[in-house]
Amino acid sequence: MASIDGVVAFDDRTPPSAISGGSAADRFVMGLLRACADTIVIGASTLRSEPKHLWHPETVFPDMAESFSKLRATLRLPESPNLVVLTQSGDLDPSIRALQAGALVITTDSGKSRLKGKLPAATAVVSRGSEVAVSKVIDVLRREGCRSILSEGGPNLMGKLLEAQVVAEVFMTLAPVVAGREPGRYRLGLVEGHALHPSALKQADLLGVKQKGSQLFLRYGLPTAHRG
Repeated sequence: MASIDGVVAFDDRTPPSAISGGSAADRFVMGLLRACADTIVIGASTLRSEPKHLWHPETVFPDMAESFSKLRATLRLPESPNLVVLTQSGDLDPSIRALQAGALVITTDSGKSRLKGKLPAATAVVSRGSEVAVSKVIDVLRREGCRSILSEGGPNLMGKLLEAQVVAEVFMTLAPVVAGREPGRYRLGLVEGHALHPSALKQADLLGVKQKGSQLFLRYGLPTAHRG
């Protein structure tokens, strides 16, 4: 979800729903995307911003819980998507609900050391050496049989995924609001921490547009050498 002027989040402590205003249509689309995914990948900041959330289809749109469940069964997917959390530092609160429910945390050697003995038994921790390279993470998930990987950000993770050319499609809800920005209190856009050179920009294909009220639901296909 992005505002007309491109803001997707205010800060690490404000949930993304602040932009959407709790839009039912946006929550339905998010639930549908989750229902079609076998794995959801998020960054630590996204996890920290919603400590009570579970990344399940029915959590974001309970009214369609039964339909989401039937869809997953038809697609031969497990009951709920697997949650993968990427963190360089290992700065995670073990009381976060999603970690209590079970997740895979991919971090660095130092991050794993920091988390040793702290996380719930349902959550596993894997180290990727001195750096969490998202391209290698996606490759590993693919080799382990993940067919449909959904990323719900945040903006820094999105930048890394785009830089690694592993994003096949982008789903964006355009909210009819203007958020604005001010010096010293920067508000995040869709991509942060990574800037593509003008010569590296590639044309995205508009695959679909849906409208609900004054909201637009956009689906883009991205040209990438690693598109699955």
